[in-house]
Amino acid sequence: MAGQTCSAPALAALLSASDRTGNATAAAEYICSKLETAALTSVDITTAVDTTYLLFSAYMVFAMQLGFAMLCAGSVRAKNTMNIMLTNVLDAAAGGLFYYLFGFAFAFGSPSNGFIGRYFFALKSIPSPGFDYSYFLFQWAFAIAAAGITSGSIAERTQFVAYLIYSSFLTGFVYPVVSHWFWSPDGWAAANRDPSASLLFRSGVIDFAGSGVVHMVGGIAGFWGALIEGPRIGRFDHNGRPFALRGHSATLVVLGSFMLWFGWYGFNPGSFITIVKSYGPIGSPIHGQWSAVGRAAVTTTLAGCSAALTTLFGKRLQTGHWNVFDVCNGLLGGFAAITAGCAVVDPWAAIICGFVAAWVLIGCNKLAERFHYDDPLEAAQLHGGCGAWGVLFAALFAKEEFVNEAYPGRPGRPHGLLMGGGGRLLAAHVIQILVICGWVSATMGPLFYGLRKMDLLRISAEDELAGLDVTRHGGSAYVYDENSGGNGGDDGGFIMKGSKSTNRV
Repeated sequence: MAGQTCSAPALAALLSASDRTGNATAAAEYICSKLETAALTSVDITTAVDTTYLLFSAYMVFAMQLGFAMLCAGSVRAKNTMNIMLTNVLDAAAGGLFYYLFGFAFAFGSPSNGFIGRYFFALKSIPSPGFDYSYFLFQWAFAIAAAGITSGSIAERTQFVAYLIYSSFLTGFVYPVVSHWFWSPDGWAAANRDPSASLLFRSGVIDFAGSGVVHMVGGIAGFWGALIEGPRIGRFDHNGRPFALRGHSATLVVLGSFMLWFGWYGFNPGSFITIVKSYGPIGSPIHGQWSAVGRAAVTTTLAGCSAALTTLFGKRLQTGHWNVFDVCNGLLGGFAAITAGCAVVDPWAAIICGFVAAWVLIGCNKLAERFHYDDPLEAAQLHGGCGAWGVLFAALFAKEEFVNEAYPGRPGRPHGLLMGGGGRLLAAHVIQILVICGWVSATMGPLFYGLRKMDLLRISAEDELAGLDVTRHGGSAYVYDENSGGNGGDDGGFIMKGSKSTNRV
């Protein structure tokens, strides 16, 4: 039968032969073999489409590193531009090696216990039936995003060796353990636990794309780094009054914000991992994961837009100015908040999420000033504060239908409190916030404190005043003509010329 072509004449020839019984069996074998081949081909096509979807999502999340780099560069003073750009490059490079060697195994090595993974070190036994290389790439892009968040909090006054140490430790150990808890099928609080395992409060934690796992981890780590280092010179005067040390380029800030916006469409919708999956009758154009992916992109968009506009008018009322730096941070705060619930809430709820996230960010910034806390990019306030709000938001507004689609196999599981699902999901999410705060504080806090004690954390006051680019990286990122009155030369541009440098280790 294998030599036959699948066609109506071939089947008719089998059925019209004189030996009806024998040819009926042959016809049945022929039909079954063709159907089996078609089914296997369909599986291959589905796998190829899903893998391509995941890879392109990973590429988009990785492109967020460019967004982080541009945002960071624009948010610091010109004298520290090369330093912050280099730290963003090293976050990806060091994070890549340490996540390959240890991080992925700690996060997703299975079978394991509920606390930490134990297999797949250096991708041993990958690809496996559960994981392929594309999944590693996607998760690595998330890990280095957490490290990139932290680098913004300690910008403009940190020794370069400290960046290397914290970035390797965060991506190789601290972040992977948290992602194991909430995203691995073996994790003690995961919503997608194996069917044979019980769920935390019968619901597990629905942190779909990482408001807690990524943003809170990066934000809290940055909080401890900035707190232990202390504020930059000049950020507060001798009476404790705050003085704004504004970034040098609104252009780079806006460019970075748009790059991050673009990348968030891989970050949130990409967290479905697959796209070819039906929820309803076969052939339905709307009852499938492809529709849920689109909805996640819409909720992401609306939350960011709502937060940006709320920040625009909120800061206008406070300061009397329309400030692009504040609006961009508000936009990103909305994205950080919707990340947990993007797949399980209605679009209208996303607008509420962004609105509240903007006020959370404004409030956190007020508290930071009051307690003399200095974060050049507002990273701890934005990712830590808005991330925590996003975790609570998902527990309040998660819709039962969407929860069952994103996390199938557990009918009747609790959903959002304000959507009639009871308080179990909210209780699980409060636990998530507490354990993330505790774990990151217990690991990153002592690390930064130890670096300070060994004089490996903060640069000298002399170097800080001169700028890290000149004192640590061989020269300024931008060189102005000193005789042009600040205009950059007769043609109004930059004059590129050599600059004296004072290199220190």
